Amino acid sequence: MFAEEIRDFCLLKKHAEECFPFDNDTLVFKVGGKIFLLISIDSKPIQFNAKCDPDKAIELRENHSFIIPGYHMNKKHWNTIICESSASRKLLEECINNSYNLIVAALAKKTRQELSL
Repeated sequence: MFAEEIRDFCLLKKHAEECFPFDNDTLVFKVGGKIFLLISIDSKPIQFNAKCDPDKAIELRENHSFIIPGYHMNKKHWNTIICESSASRKLLEECINNSYNLIVAALAKKTRQELSL
């Protein structure tokens, strides 16, 4: 996947917002004010950080060389996914969906209700 495709996929998520809070290279996607994905838009190959269930994170890292502990993140809960040729679009989208769903589930009930999530 290209950075533009990841961006478009993230923005399809209900109430997803994008911003550059850290620098001009790190595009951040949030829902309810909480980060669900960070992507380095100038990296070659493209890579992004996505939140993951800790047990699933270990499984993904063991089974896919392009998934590593989250760069500059809590390595227990975040993975860095490198978009190389062996990374299937289906798996990349699954990682993004899982990250978004984990963040939504962790939002305060009031926030979820306000956003109709």
